[in-house]
Amino acid sequence: MNAMTDPLLFRQGDRELVSFATHPSQYQHWTLSVEGDVARLKLDINEDGGIKPGYKLKLNSYDLGVDIELHDALNRIRFEHPAVKVVVFESGKEKIWCSGANIYMLGLSTHAWKVNFCKFTNETRNGLEDSSRNEGLKSLASVTGACAGGGYELALACDRIAMVDDRASTVSLPEVPLLGVLPGTGGLTRVTDKRKVRRDLADIFCTTSEGVRADRARDWKLIDAHAKPQQFPQLIESEIAALRAQSDRAGGPGVALTPLERTIDDEGYHYGVVDARIDRAARIATITVHAPKTAIESTPEAIQAAGVDWWPLKLARELDDAILNLRANELEIGTWVIKTRGDANLVMRADAVLEQHKAHWLVRETLGALRRTLARIDVTSRSLIALVDQGSCFAGTLYELALACDRIYMLDLPDSPDAAPALRLNNANFGRYPEVNGLTRLSTRFNEDAQTIAQLQGLQDSALRADQALALGLVTLTPDDIDWEDEIRIMLEERASLSPDALTGMEASLRFPGKETMETRVFGRLSAWQNWIFIRPNAVGEEGALKLFGTGKKAKFDWKRV
Repeated sequence: MNAMTDPLLFRQGDRELVSFATHPSQYQHWTLSVEGDVARLKLDINEDGGIKPGYKLKLNSYDLGVDIELHDALNRIRFEHPAVKVVVFESGKEKIWCSGANIYMLGLSTHAWKVNFCKFTNETRNGLEDSSRNEGLKSLASVTGACAGGGYELALACDRIAMVDDRASTVSLPEVPLLGVLPGTGGLTRVTDKRKVRRDLADIFCTTSEGVRADRARDWKLIDAHAKPQQFPQLIESEIAALRAQSDRAGGPGVALTPLERTIDDEGYHYGVVDARIDRAARIATITVHAPKTAIESTPEAIQAAGVDWWPLKLARELDDAILNLRANELEIGTWVIKTRGDANLVMRADAVLEQHKAHWLVRETLGALRRTLARIDVTSRSLIALVDQGSCFAGTLYELALACDRIYMLDLPDSPDAAPALRLNNANFGRYPEVNGLTRLSTRFNEDAQTIAQLQGLQDSALRADQALALGLVTLTPDDIDWEDEIRIMLEERASLSPDALTGMEASLRFPGKETMETRVFGRLSAWQNWIFIRPNAVGEEGALKLFGTGKKAKFDWKRV
């Protein structure tokens, strides 16, 4: 299948699948233009371009297809336009900036579709903030018109929000009064945690459907700046200049994100470096990641020339696509088994190249892609099991895959130690890929025990066998070769027998112990509050607010507080 021409929704046998691959030539809703060090993303949504039939995307409202295009556009800015310092989000429609997620789409969607949609849009907005923090790609929301719900949540993800003061443009989060649900992509959390809006003012804002105009929005910290229509272009130019000064992006020629080479069939999703094979009877996906076959390119010139075929970037792109496909298309595949194959020495050498050239623009962007892909695994609602068996290469960056899992099983070969698998730590495990809680996965695993982390730092580059890894707490259990197959089979069967709802809640709770960040709060609330609210009759019952929106009928609520 060709990722450049695949429709976003297509049939594979008797199944309807979502594709997360697109190209600017296929966009229906966004226009990407680049001039010098400024990229402009203009949202002009095609009403008839919904990813599914049955609704029109009126008033610049969006669905999953719109956000797939946005995800693609941001990646193209990162890799194809490395000189861009500022992204400006604009509207192509008069009096409407973006009215948020399409309500009729939500009303027609299954519960799983709604939650997956919210999670993906969250990750796209989190990625925008991540690029600002780590790669210097700054963003500005140039708000002209009504900016509501998910539209305002996109603006909230930007570094700055500037709004025209025309007495008509407003910002709002109207989900509670109009729909009986919560802002699904971090709105409540960003208003308080990021913009530092006082809770009483946030309470008024989130229960007022008509929105807040420019002057009050600035006073309440809901936006950063405003100007009358005549002065608004000058305001935008001054905002761009200020953000430009904060960016250190200055890349050379970009790298074209050519379509991924992949095969999708009934057995799974198959790529060059990543293979996701599905056992539908057992409800298990086995994701195998392969080490480079030879030493990766190690000079800036060779890295640039390799482009999308450079192993670290190829890994990031393929693994990200596999995760998205499995989450959206394989809802009953509740357990993911993570394996690696190849030469751990080549993984260690690849990590050394990443460290040596981390200031090079393409290496820096690749590290960002790997960081965001690993973070996507952390918040995936699946049971994650790593198997460190013969042929494994869980070293450095690839050991981060194991650390993202709920359990790590390592094969012990007491009678054949030379043939036994080993773990390898390096500097990739001590700060290169922080989770959304701001900690390394090792710090999360050991509950920020500084003494343990210091001990592990002293073991970098050592080949750690099963007994050593177990003693250090780097794995969960170490069955020997006699018990391995039975123990793994029984464990996977037990996991598959448990309530998927209970597992989702348990895993989300256990994966981020200790302190919280804005991102962990966003995902925690999405997993718990929004998940629950989305299935309550007050929202989605026949007389619920989400179902009756636009009909002129008033929702009938069950008034009991639960």
